[in-house]
Amino acid sequence: MVSEERNCGLTPDGKQVILFTLTNKSGAKVVLSNIGAGIVSVIVPDRNGNMADVALGYKDMLSYINDGPCMGKIPGRYANRIAGGHFSLEGKEYTLAINNGPNHLHGGPEAQCFANRVWYGIRNVNEISFALESHDGDAGYPANLMVEATYTWSEDNVLTLKIRAQSDGATIVNLTNHAYFNLKGESVGDIKDHKLKLYASNYLPTDSTLIPSGELAPVAGTPMDFITGELIGKHLHDDFPALNYGKGYDNCWAVDDYKRGLVQRVAELSEETSGRRMVVRTNAPGIQVYTGNWLDGSPESKSGAMYKDYDGVALECQAFPDSPNKAQFPFQPLYMGEIYENTIQFAFDILS
Repeated sequence: MVSEERNCGLTPDGKQVILFTLTNKSGAKVVLSNIGAGIVSVIVPDRNGNMADVALGYKDMLSYINDGPCMGKIPGRYANRIAGGHFSLEGKEYTLAINNGPNHLHGGPEAQCFANRVWYGIRNVNEISFALESHDGDAGYPANLMVEATYTWSEDNVLTLKIRAQSDGATIVNLTNHAYFNLKGESVGDIKDHKLKLYASNYLPTDSTLIPSGELAPVAGTPMDFITGELIGKHLHDDFPALNYGKGYDNCWAVDDYKRGLVQRVAELSEETSGRRMVVRTNAPGIQVYTGNWLDGSPESKSGAMYKDYDGVALECQAFPDSPNKAQFPFQPLYMGEIYENTIQFAFDILS
């Protein structure tokens, strides 16, 4: 394994932007950034051994700051939506910024979101660790929080992300990665021809603002059924409430046989022409599938093209949206002395 780092200029407020690269013996590599502790590139072979970058990203590193798509980064403190920007904890009400219709999304707008902050990065032989401190009252969240995100790249093309957090008091935490993947290669068409399999028999119905009702609904007989594997584009534009609300898939599925702390297979994404496959594993109870429904107007891509809607799909392993307001959801606040941990694996291989 070869590990490298290079400086890529300064942010507008004078912070150093750093890219970290991990390259294994086969030449497959991962490029990471200290902006949002994000995934910039994942370069893996197709069935003929040809390498391509399968993670969407931008040509200009500064485009990663305050971008709408949250490209490849770690949002927080709470990824996804919280209804009305309100939640209660230990009998106290907390108010967060509203930045997605009537709701709070991904920890708040611009600098409030972890995804738009410069993390402290440390390079090791086969892993890169990023650290971030969030103070009590930051974006309206209680307690001081320390977060560490460690990426490991293996010789057999498995990218593992372990996110850990500790606080000095009661708070809520939900952290994930928001990378967009296209297994044909970034800027090589859309992902409608990708086959998606989800190990999830139920999804979370929502209102028109994408806040869950609190119920779980079976996927059987609906466009939400990916149990045996289905092309993403087959039902993408069906007349179905979950798809109408988000202009495509932007929904959370409940992982089958979820057990707290257990890392298990939750999804498989594949693309026939390249032969590439990505297997996703996590210990999170939910997986949010977002088919890049609003990528039009994103900053210039790494290859110099402009992304269009549906050019990438994000598979975000996380707690259910609005969990702090839904007692029936599998979610626990973080208390002093406890450790929050979310493990996510993206394993790349070739279809048999």
